[in-house]
Amino acid sequence: MTQAPTPTADTVRRLVSSLLKDGTGSAGPEVRPVAEGGGHSTWWVGTRHVLRLAPDRDAALRQRRELRLRDAVRPHLPFAVPTSVAHGEWAPGLTYTLDTKVPGGTAEEHDVSAVGEADLAGLLTGLREVPARQAEALGVPRTAPRSLEALRRAAEKAARRLAAADEFDRARLQQLTPPAAVQLAAQPGTAVLVHHGLRGEHLVVSADGRVRGVLDWTAAAVGDPAEDIAGLAVAVGSPAAVRAATLAGYGARPCLRGLWLARCDTVIRLAERLDAGDKAALPLLRLRLRRAWEAILLERVTELRDAGAGEEP
Repeated sequence: MTQAPTPTADTVRRLVSSLLKDGTGSAGPEVRPVAEGGGHSTWWVGTRHVLRLAPDRDAALRQRRELRLRDAVRPHLPFAVPTSVAHGEWAPGLTYTLDTKVPGGTAEEHDVSAVGEADLAGLLTGLREVPARQAEALGVPRTAPRSLEALRRAAEKAARRLAAADEFDRARLQQLTPPAAVQLAAQPGTAVLVHHGLRGEHLVVSADGRVRGVLDWTAAAVGDPAEDIAGLAVAVGSPAAVRAATLAGYGARPCLRGLWLARCDTVIRLAERLDAGDKAALPLLRLRLRRAWEAILLERVTELRDAGAGEEP
């Protein structure tokens, strides 16, 4: 198998120069790498654009799908989705997209305000409005809901590792019981379009706490809406995530299921990076764990005994 080329600053400058010709013969805008890039090599281009280069053919496939999906979701959302001003191949079979930069910081830099929570509710509502068949026709995959019991067992093992390192109180996992895992199982017929990557760096937040955009749609899927509630719990905290989901019309079951996903995931990921000795990642993972485990009033799972399928949107 031929190894994919590694993009360099010179690669990016030549590509940007061909895309943003201004007729003045100038050297073009400054280019500099972005620290967070997900599966892409990502570069700031001046102050107005972001260049994302797919590093392999699988990433290129996801990027092509993302371009189609962003156009489909844009009319349904109350804020910006990045627009591609140019796209193509930067190497044989490897794609790029030059996107407009959405002004603002990230949810790691700015707290989301009460009005921002309404923006997040608009995101969840808008995603539900996109017909699943339309999304699948664009190439968006359908994913099965995860097993809470399997996740609970993995989290218990990870929690033992964290407790030994004085990183986490294992007793907190006692609220995640096998009967509750059954009770909070995903209900049939509830699959919707989910972003599936609502981490803090993918939420564009202004200094006043409004959500101004959502980035990186490459992991989108038709599946469990609790996955996006979980993402928001990790990005902005469990109380804000549940308030946004409730505003969007989700009932207790998907909200609590989302908290389970977020809490187990953050325990597992922190243990993994601790075992790997990845000290640079630990502060952010500890912050995400704290956000996911923030207490909410909804956590009396017994309240779900009278909750039927009508709670699901």
